[in-house]
Amino acid sequence: MPSKKILAVDDSISIRKSISFILGQEGYDVTEAEDGADGLKKATSDKYGLIITDINMPNMDGITFIKELRSTAEYKFTPIIVLTTENQDSKMQEGRAAGATGWIVKPFSSEKLLAVVKKIIG
Repeated sequence: MPSKKILAVDDSISIRKSISFILGQEGYDVTEAEDGADGLKKATSDKYGLIITDINMPNMDGITFIKELRSTAEYKFTPIIVLTTENQDSKMQEGRAAGATGWIVKPFSSEKLLAVVKKIIG
């Protein structure tokens, strides 16, 4: 059974808090990271069953973050959801090429987020 531990990577505090609140109420254990560099540090010091990341962030963007994670044995097959305002096909293709599993466009509803998470890790 996949781990219920989720890493939420977003430079927006309000988005991170929303993800933590919504998923925390459903019993998921959410760790927050403020950008890709912080996310990478946290991902390598613990094991998560799902990663949720933004694309546009300072220090390390989401695409680079996904590529870095996918290059490690621990995260080669871990589901990674991109949660972003980006909805152009080119960005989505870039995300998929990097290794993203799915895509949620902001603003998102708590129902949509929960449905996607439940579908992926139960």
